[in-house]
Amino acid sequence: MTIRKYLKDRWLLFIGWFVFVGLTVLIMWLTPGFELAVSTVIYLVLLEALLLVLFLGIDYSRRRYFWQSLNLNEGPASLQNYLEVATSEEELFLQEYMNSLLAEHQQVLQGAINSQQDQKDYIDSWIHEIKVPLAAVTLLLQSVEDDIPEQKYYQLENELTKIDEYVEQVLYYARLDSFSRDYLIQEYSIKGILQEVVKQQRNYFIQNSLQYAFEGNDELVLTDAKWVAFILQQIFSNAVKYTPPGGKIAVKVSCDQKGVHLAITDTGIGIPPADLRRIFDKGFTGENGRRAQQHSTGLGLYLADKLSEKLGHKLTVNSEVGKGTTVTLTFPTLTYYDQ
Repeated sequence: MTIRKYLKDRWLLFIGWFVFVGLTVLIMWLTPGFELAVSTVIYLVLLEALLLVLFLGIDYSRRRYFWQSLNLNEGPASLQNYLEVATSEEELFLQEYMNSLLAEHQQVLQGAINSQQDQKDYIDSWIHEIKVPLAAVTLLLQSVEDDIPEQKYYQLENELTKIDEYVEQVLYYARLDSFSRDYLIQEYSIKGILQEVVKQQRNYFIQNSLQYAFEGNDELVLTDAKWVAFILQQIFSNAVKYTPPGGKIAVKVSCDQKGVHLAITDTGIGIPPADLRRIFDKGFTGENGRRAQQHSTGLGLYLADKLSEKLGHKLTVNSEVGKGTTVTLTFPTLTYYDQ
């Protein structure tokens, strides 16, 4: 607390001081046989003012030590420390009250953390459990491939793929907070990661007669292959979803002083300008995602953006309605970080 604020809170003390000085002068003036001179009044006022200043200075210095112990400017970290510097009864009362609030806060926070961890553990367990019946259903579907119409077979296979993608989204969403414990940065081939992602989307390419083109040279980048593959899967999933049959999805790899740029361009319906600035918001589906046939969750690009940020990469999007969308994933070089 500043001196100005401290003095402002002592307004009642100043009023009392003026009343006391006034009463003292009045008593001296009413005393029989006492001649009250102006110099005497001035001397009395100056002396009492000096005592008041001395009292306020000592009181402020003593209280300031207690205020500094509150660490008000250090933010949330102060909520981890108990107070132990109170000296007066007033400070002891405040210290006991604040320490009780801190203890309650820490108990509630720890309970929330434990509950959240239990929920994450359950989600991880559920995801691994659900993958078993999904794999079994896929095998059963493949075994009856010749017994059902081809169109029905592809529809079932597509729905199973969507379920698997949604399960993966839940898994990666649950692991966002524990990202630092589940990644390994190494040199990987961009083309190698791309091939695996495109392979997962091959059915959609075939059924929608989509063209795929790759331009540029294969480059080695520092990243985590598993997380980047998930990011690219979300990008390709949107590209395939919003590109009409007969369209094209092109991948271009380029390099400059900032790093390696992986651009994925589709000839889809594009993103309206009003939605473009919000596509990375959690749960935002936009005008395109609200169409019944698309079934957008609003999590794909949100997770892609968050994971890119955690990996030190950068995700940008450019789009024009009716012409298509370009999503660029930039892998900064080490020299770029050092600049």
